[in-house]
Amino acid sequence: MQIFHRRANTLFRAALFGGILFLGAMLWLANAIEDSGWVTRAHETIQQPVQFSHARHVGGNGIDCRYCHTSVETSSFAGIPPTKTCMNCHSVIFNQSPYLAPVRTSFVTNESLHWNRVHDLPDFVYFNHSIHVNKGIGCSTCHGRIDEMPLVVQVQSLEMRWCLDCHRHPERNVRPRADVFNMAYVPPTNQIELGKKLVAEYHIKDPRDLTSCSTCHR
Repeated sequence: MQIFHRRANTLFRAALFGGILFLGAMLWLANAIEDSGWVTRAHETIQQPVQFSHARHVGGNGIDCRYCHTSVETSSFAGIPPTKTCMNCHSVIFNQSPYLAPVRTSFVTNESLHWNRVHDLPDFVYFNHSIHVNKGIGCSTCHGRIDEMPLVVQVQSLEMRWCLDCHRHPERNVRPRADVFNMAYVPPTNQIELGKKLVAEYHIKDPRDLTSCSTCHR
């Protein structure tokens, strides 16, 4: 006596494959959400006390990153410029602009402007700007084309796997130190060959050391 209908095997196979496809789709969706700007905050515009345009100052006027971020080569922090740095120019240029009223007030009252962090790593992550700069990692590698941004946005995910991908293969991103602050730098066609040479020249550690937990979590 036949207990199951002759189509039961077909239905079972369809249900099995359908379940596998559904599970795969859910895993893909979860991964896509994890990588999305909704989670990473990439490409999210963050309001600032002053509408400061890097596109104007860096791209248009050609101001070097180090003019404002004075400690980027020697400290773990790039540094935020004091209001006096802004007033070096804006005591004369656009000195009556309503957009710069907060800057003038800050200068007169000696009270710092409260900028909102764009690239905000968790407190349990240790990041040192000076090490990356002195090892030939360009500003645009992590921050994107800052010189083209009216308002700074985070362009990379800043997720752990993004950092690890570079630490496993530093030759893909390392560039000559002379070009670290060159926003328009384009990797050459022989980047891997050049990168391996610079990795040795700049004494960049072995990927096993670069991916050690204690490198970024101290």
